Amino acid sequence: MKTIQWFPGHMTKAMRMMKDNAALCDGAIIVLDARCPASSFNAKLKNIFSGKPVLYVLNKSDLAEKTEEAVKIIKSAGAEAVSLNATQSGCRRLLFSACSNVVREKRDRARDKGYERTFRFMVTGVPNTGKSTVINLLSGSKRTATGDKAGVTRGKQWIRLEGFELLDTPGTMPPAFENQTFARRLAYVGSINDDILDFDDLALALLADMAEKYPEKLAERYNITDFSAPLAMLEGVCTRMGFMLRGGEYDYDRACKAVVDDLRKGRLGKIALDSAEDMLSVKY
Repeated sequence: MKTIQWFPGHMTKAMRMMKDNAALCDGAIIVLDARCPASSFNAKLKNIFSGKPVLYVLNKSDLAEKTEEAVKIIKSAGAEAVSLNATQSGCRRLLFSACSNVVREKRDRARDKGYERTFRFMVTGVPNTGKSTVINLLSGSKRTATGDKAGVTRGKQWIRLEGFELLDTPGTMPPAFENQTFARRLAYVGSINDDILDFDDLALALLADMAEKYPEKLAERYNITDFSAPLAMLEGVCTRMGFMLRGGEYDYDRACKAVVDDLRKGRLGKIALDSAEDMLSVKY
């Protein structure tokens, strides 16, 4: 699979904007994809808030397994973390409580001095982790645009809530991917613009990774029994799903798109793309 790099010009502008606005914020809410909380960690974003409290929100927990283990690893590193599905309104109280805990010391100091104050968080993360959905959850209404593709949010906007103000920011990648395994996993979950990806290579790589970690899920979804080669598995997908061309040839293009879409939409079941070792390799 070819090297993945994606850092368009608007991300350079976004990083500059975030640095300029960090001084206005009391802390940050960094949204991670619960399926790959190490791959979706961007150290450049954390560094902007050096010395300020950070809350990691492992979003899309409905698509992930081992989320509590991931939360424990982040907390063991000294940061605050919570896993949730931001599309479920029932998670609102959990998220509000986590935000309050992050600024508890600052709030207590303000109260000791006899006043209440509003705390400001910058909400950030790599594309398509659900930053805007997290903000909508906190606000209790649809205040920002959301989508299932990378790059929906392009500018900044302040959102006023009871007790908090949130700054929504565009999703931003590292300028370069040193770890191509992490980059590939971000491509799987839709955090990288599909237009720059070779879906044939991506789907074959995904099948190989799933065969190693979750062969039973491939067997259940596609009735695959031969896990020896990605192409053989892809042909199994074509057979199971009826992706055939005239003359009995396999419709590889359709199958590749279906495999990636099945993972993104949770049709392959709950997964954990990152291991505990992957998470321990980054500095939350």
